[in-house]
Amino acid sequence: MDSFPTTAPRVSLVIGNPKPMSRTRTLAERFTDGLIEQPGRDRVVIDLAEQADALFPPRTELLAPLYERLSGSDLVVVASPTYKASYTGLTKLFFDQMRPNALQGVVAIPLMTGASAAHSLAVDFHLTPLLRELGAIVPTGGVYFIVNETEDLEAAVNAAIARQRSQLALLKAPWGGKHAGNAIDGR
Repeated sequence: MDSFPTTAPRVSLVIGNPKPMSRTRTLAERFTDGLIEQPGRDRVVIDLAEQADALFPPRTELLAPLYERLSGSDLVVVASPTYKASYTGLTKLFFDQMRPNALQGVVAIPLMTGASAAHSLAVDFHLTPLLRELGAIVPTGGVYFIVNETEDLEAAVNAAIARQRSQLALLKAPWGGKHAGNAIDGR
């Protein structure tokens, strides 16, 4: 019998697209909702496009509640479109204001979108190190969606969910250390 808590996870999404209600946000929400199917979960979306007043110039009193939410989350999904082979400046500006190790012990999944597979490594080479620098546990590979007109995005989301679930299942194996997968299913 598993001795881990079965409470619904506290999930936060950070969307780093400068356009509000972007395709990146839609994909991140679909991915997260498909990954976390528990009723009663606590899910909050922080769309950085809607936080311009707090970020330009950075206003600590407006950012502090957002950072507290992230620090207290069980799972954080950080989503950004690919800009110049990396994540957006908006994403960088937001996370640059966080205190060191602010995400200590928080499970994070980096997610990026792009027009082609040419920049698919950006999620693991740029966004993952940013999250680890802040102390987050990034137990799986990042998620990358190609968002062009011909891509079947629903199939891509379902495939990404299946990949994440299989990677997280490996973490729960008896030989695994801390059960980071628990943030996903609450066990």
